[in-house]
Amino acid sequence: MRVGIAALMAAYVLSQFYRAFLAVLSPVLKAEIGATAENLAAASGLWFLAFALMQIPVGAALDRVGPRLTASVLLAVGGLGAAVFAMATGPGAINLAMVLIGMGCAPVLMASYYIFARSLSPAVFGTLAGVMIGVGSLGNIAASLPLTMAVAAIGWRGAMWGLSAVTLITAAAVWLLVRDPARVSHTSKGSLFDLLRMPALWPILIMMAACYAPAAGLRGLWIGPYFTDVFQAEPAQIGRVTLIMGLAMVAGNFAYGPLDRLLGSRKWLVFGGNALAVACLIGLYANAAAPGYLPVALLAGVGFFGASFPMVMAHGRAFLPPHLVGRGVTLINLFGIGAAGIMQFLTGRLHHALTPDAGAINSAPAAAPYAALFALYAALLTAGLVVYLAAKDRTD
Repeated sequence: MRVGIAALMAAYVLSQFYRAFLAVLSPVLKAEIGATAENLAAASGLWFLAFALMQIPVGAALDRVGPRLTASVLLAVGGLGAAVFAMATGPGAINLAMVLIGMGCAPVLMASYYIFARSLSPAVFGTLAGVMIGVGSLGNIAASLPLTMAVAAIGWRGAMWGLSAVTLITAAAVWLLVRDPARVSHTSKGSLFDLLRMPALWPILIMMAACYAPAAGLRGLWIGPYFTDVFQAEPAQIGRVTLIMGLAMVAGNFAYGPLDRLLGSRKWLVFGGNALAVACLIGLYANAAAPGYLPVALLAGVGFFGASFPMVMAHGRAFLPPHLVGRGVTLINLFGIGAAGIMQFLTGRLHHALTPDAGAINSAPAAAPYAALFALYAALLTAGLVVYLAAKDRTD
């Protein structure tokens, strides 16, 4: 099981990379193929939506055919998507590539969670979920300064061809190394609708929809255009800033993992951490044009405190019946990833509507679209926290 989990962890490193790399590539894609910030927001949104929509068939496949076949086949599709990206000559090809990559990444984390849920004690699920995301977030790190250096050395097309090869090799490793848990005899019974009829899940689903989108959207795309438009940052500077936020997200994932057992609560850990993330977003809204390290520190705060995904997943996992674990964890994931995708489209439209005339740089007008984005994310997360107050606390 350990080598299989290691293969899935490598695949999840790639999944984290692919949801975050557009922030670094945004300047070169705009210069070489005319992809604007709104185009890339749409492409990022398509990645998240393809990923989210795949959660329904992925959940059924995990319960019926197991994680090995599900993850390896779809990850190979993602490798082909990276090849399409490498050959792109315009925003349309980028969109197609991101859909294929999103489909390919869709089963990776859930395959791991399925194995954890079926093979190990529920009490350690939150810790293992956090470790998986924390280690996988090395992909987030790779999609910052290391990617900037790779693009400078071999170009963005060369970097994407390399990623296509690595993704296909990783898919082969998943096929060879992952072992499926023993089947549950009731797998054929029950459906997604049985989960949706569980009142205890709904506050958790809403919280997942609200808590993942801000950090994913800002780190995955908007941090690059923000520092380019407002502070005229060079690619190397963007690489450093994305690296800082990425490291904060890694640290947050490892910090959340064991705290539920230490504090004896999952609900209030999630609530408190995300309340602090709201405070950071409000700080960004109020200081969007502030020079220096304040915006960097606040973005790092959003990344750290917003890294509650594994803890929300663990909270929801506690309510899932054994024969619906695959469909349950993918349903929770669908809400998180799907909301992030929808928010990428909304923030892209909002950014386009508020973008000032050319020449308004290093000023409040240049920062206005980004201040609006920060406010929108803060409002979303606040609404999620209000609903989450109704959730039942469970740590089993």
